[in-house]
Amino acid sequence: MKEDQIQYIFNQFQHKGEFLSHQELLSGHINDTFFIETNQDSNYVLQRINHLVFKNVPKLIQNKVLISKHLQSKSDRTILEFVCIKNSDQYYIIQDNNFWNLMRFIENSKVYTVVPNDTVAFEAGKLLGNFLNDTADFDAHLLYDVIPDFHNMKFRFWQFEEAFKNAKRERLELAKKWIENIRTLEKEMLIIQNLKDENKIPIRVTHNDTKVSNCLFTANDKGLCMIDLDTVMKGIIHYDFGDALRSICNTAKEDETDLNEIQFQNEFYHAYKTGFLEKYSESITPLEMELLPLSVKTMIFIMGLRFLTDFLNNDLYYKTEYEHHNLDRAANQFTLIQRLETQFHQL
Repeated sequence: MKEDQIQYIFNQFQHKGEFLSHQELLSGHINDTFFIETNQDSNYVLQRINHLVFKNVPKLIQNKVLISKHLQSKSDRTILEFVCIKNSDQYYIIQDNNFWNLMRFIENSKVYTVVPNDTVAFEAGKLLGNFLNDTADFDAHLLYDVIPDFHNMKFRFWQFEEAFKNAKRERLELAKKWIENIRTLEKEMLIIQNLKDENKIPIRVTHNDTKVSNCLFTANDKGLCMIDLDTVMKGIIHYDFGDALRSICNTAKEDETDLNEIQFQNEFYHAYKTGFLEKYSESITPLEMELLPLSVKTMIFIMGLRFLTDFLNNDLYYKTEYEHHNLDRAANQFTLIQRLETQFHQL
């Protein structure tokens, strides 16, 4: 987008300082996100929410603001804060049929796309433990399901089967190896979903997108807070724990095409789990604890399944940078499962 358009949208919010420049942040798959520099100490992050993916953006933003305010009331730790528009208590505007919201930029912070060491894994685990602890007294049923069945494995299998039935022959052939892999793992990958459906796992507030790039760290790698609350909803802790380890324990980027570069970092798993339980051990049930290792495998699988489904659907959901990007992402995730399986007993 042109800078004058970004500046106009930014100036609809109750911010401090004057607009100096903007820079697009390219880490996300779904939304368009821009860093806004001002002439004061306060900088911002402006985000356009993808309303083709999120069908009720006002409710999504309501979820984010509710949880942000709740977290602010619980501790003095760094928290993601949202900014109202001018002369209103709303936290979004609609411009050219697009929804925009504004957050305060958290200064002197950094993110990782790949975890470099045990310390970062440990700190990320503490961040999730803190998030779940601080939201434990928030009624999860007050949150709107911004993406119904987001981590519902049965629903994701149904989506995959629909995509499989309608896919082009060329794409089916390219995905053949991984389709066979999906068939092999199906029964095991439904274990946690079945237990949830049987009400054997507690429903809690969950973040639902806990990859390491949604964790903020200080310059010396201390955890600050979790960001990207777009998918905060009711769920089970295995969604969050498993998805976090999916990214933290992968030695490669999510779309690395050299599959030899992909390994499962067992030591990162244990570092993250240690940090997580340091903050959350008093709240976790015995069954939840028992299922933590399986949750990692399950969440790696569901992400691979979603990438492959989107590939078979001709790339309708995720942003792609080249023709077979989603296939490469899926291959990456299923390869990570293969690496995990060789040491699963150690988890």
